[in-house]
Amino acid sequence: MSKDNIDTMPANRREFLSLFSTLGLTSTLFPGVLWAQVQVKKADVITKEMLAASEQISGVHFTEAQREMMLEWVNDNRSLYSDIRKVHLDISVAPALHFNPILPGMKFKKEQLPVQFSEAVNLKLPKKLEEVAYWNIIELAQLIRTNQIRSVDLTEMYLTRLKKYNSMLKCVVTYTEALAIQQAQRADEEIAAGKYRGLLHGIPWGAKDIIAKKGYPTTWGAALYKQQIIDEDATVVRRLEDAGAVLIAKLSTGELAHSDIWFGGQTKTPW
Repeated sequence: MSKDNIDTMPANRREFLSLFSTLGLTSTLFPGVLWAQVQVKKADVITKEMLAASEQISGVHFTEAQREMMLEWVNDNRSLYSDIRKVHLDISVAPALHFNPILPGMKFKKEQLPVQFSEAVNLKLPKKLEEVAYWNIIELAQLIRTNQIRSVDLTEMYLTRLKKYNSMLKCVVTYTEALAIQQAQRADEEIAAGKYRGLLHGIPWGAKDIIAKKGYPTTWGAALYKQQIIDEDATVVRRLEDAGAVLIAKLSTGELAHSDIWFGGQTKTPW
């Protein structure tokens, strides 16, 4: 990044420290130590050497990938933060509560049409259960609805696959196995009693770990929040549970929903 493309550093320490709030670092000494280096060296840009020195002094440690991400993020976004702070908002201006993409003059139909799902063809359960691992929800739902498979069996199969591949993919933060088996058993009992709730009934699913489930950690992918438990269910969790879905795991999200790197490593896919 050339010096010509970089605005001056934030004018004061407060603005600089606020850059690190979304990284969860404001409770550490790291931003303050880095700010001191910037002032002493009268730097226009933050370097890897400055990050490394700040780590040593403040007692926090990052991987090389995290340093690269932090370096790019700080140098790219600090001028944007500065520009935002130049915009004067009077105290009478109400906060933005929603985003409306409809421009003046644009019109759309407002009638709520019924949801229509594709029809599943006649399906038979394969001899090897794991062959259905990549089947879509409509296909899995047909197997459950026609009593070809129990939700418990499907749930255990997906849990087994997660445990088998997670060391390579690093995609699971927290298993919710006990909860999953309990929900799957309840789904099987309800379906057997003729109380089929619909397409998601008995279907296993995973929640990104920015989504709260009562009784389980919601870490936001950040080491600082590894033990955080939010004492309520997110709306999406509540609605899926009302539909009979089975929560099997809290899945990885980049640190504070940024990138693919979290405190357990870098989430990967086989593609």
